Amino acid sequence: MSVYDTVRTVLAVRNYTDTPVSVEAQRRILEAGRLSASARNRQPWHFVVVDDQTTIGEVAALARTGPYIAGAPLLILVAIERTSQLAVADASRAIQSMVLTAWDEGIGSNWVGFGGLTDIAELVGIPDTYDLFAVLPFGYPVDSIGKGEKDRKPLDEIASRGSFGNPFT
Repeated sequence: MSVYDTVRTVLAVRNYTDTPVSVEAQRRILEAGRLSASARNRQPWHFVVVDDQTTIGEVAALARTGPYIAGAPLLILVAIERTSQLAVADASRAIQSMVLTAWDEGIGSNWVGFGGLTDIAELVGIPDTYDLFAVLPFGYPVDSIGKGEKDRKPLDEIASRGSFGNPFT
């Protein structure tokens, strides 16, 4: 799939089959995160891969906004260096790269949490020099998803040419 088609069709997935995500697919997803752009090439992230169902269940119980992740066969936890001013931007780029790479392989995901994940960080041993930024569940979607069916504002409502408010034509 082209990059544009991947971006155009990716959707949040919250229901997963129990089919494991292969180690090869896990590696490609992680490589996509690792190879993402990073300000000053600092790479202020660390990825914790969780595929043990007991631990996934424990993470799900602690994730206020994502208890559905208990059904995912794979989690990637994204931790960021506390002292990095650009870690949020860099990790966000890495997350999007991982989600798009997974989608291209038929694997769905969704972003769970945005800070406030201290209990999960402790559960998986993330040191105090990092904050757990996001939990990414990955798995094959249960439902057949209509690729490209998104409810988005039209381009002329969210883009301008030259200055704000000038129609983009």
